[in-house]
Amino acid sequence: MKILTEGYKYELENHEHPINVPNQTLQFIEKQPAPEMFPSGSLITVNEGTTNEDILAVLIDRMNYLQNKFSCRENAIVLTHLETALLWLGKRTADRKA
Repeated sequence: MKILTEGYKYELENHEHPINVPNQTLQFIEKQPAPEMFPSGSLITVNEGTTNEDILAVLIDRMNYLQNKFSCRENAIVLTHLETALLWLGKRTADRKA
């Protein structure tokens, strides 16, 4: 992994055929405080991208797939922690909206 923009943009390696296929870029949505003409506390999107929640949902789906193919205790533990992380992010979002 290479950090392109700290906290927002990452370059990920292709592990099977790294010479033949370029690396992949993972871009998170980037927001900044809005100019003064917007309501106080408003944010504007600077760069489109994904969210922590979407990445966790992808990982949960993948781990469920792997668990169905190669069931083991470690996969089950990973799933539990990924699902817990997703729940806490959901709570954080709900608290911020409230």
